[in-house]
This record gives sequence, C-alpha cells and structure tokens, in this order.
Amino acid sequence: MKGKIDTKSRHRTEAGGNVFEDLGFPHDEAERLLHEIDAQIDDSIRIKRQLMDEIAGWIKTQSVTQTTAARVLQVTRPRISDVVNHKVQKFTIDALVLMLSRIGKRVQLAVQ
Repeated sequence: MKGKIDTKSRHRTEAGGNVFEDLGFPHDEAERLLHEIDAQIDDSIRIKRQLMDEIAGWIKTQSVTQTTAARVLQVTRPRISDVVNHKVQKFTIDALVLMLSRIGKRVQLAVQ
C-alpha cells in the first residue's frame, strides 16, 4: 500500500514579507537578495511588455481579429487576449519571441 503524501502547509510568507529571512538568511543578506530578485523580476516584466507591445502593434497595424491573429501565431484566441491585455505572468519570454518569429519579426538581445 502506498503511503499518503503530506501536503499540509505549515508556513506561509505574508505578502510583503521576505522569503529569504524565512529561509534563515541573515537580515542584511536577505534584504540584498530580495532587492536583487525584485530587480530581475522587474526586468523580465519589462521585456515581456515590450514583446507584447510588438505583437499587439502587429495586430492593430494588420487590422486582424484576435481569432485570425491566434491562427497565424498558432495559439488560442484567449492567449491573444492575454497578450493584448499585458498578462505577463501567463507568458515566458521564449513563448513571446516564438510568436513574433511567426509574424516575421526578429528579436535581438542587447546586454548592457
């Protein structure tokens, strides 16, 4: 007989809390790590928004419906709605780059 998997939550970091402190990092290091990860998340969101703007701009410029755009981009129509409405949490950068390649747009990366 298989044992049951323990799925009970024992701790939850409150919104605005610092998960690194919860993991036992010293306060100063936890603050540094939190600041660093927040900056990385902000960068990712900025990149995704730029890619989504390009896709939404193509939809507008081509005067295509979301259904037509979905067919061309090989995704569902709700995914197109998510792009147009900047639901960045629902996409990876890779997925957005792939969509752009399907409409003939090349994405170039610049590291500063």
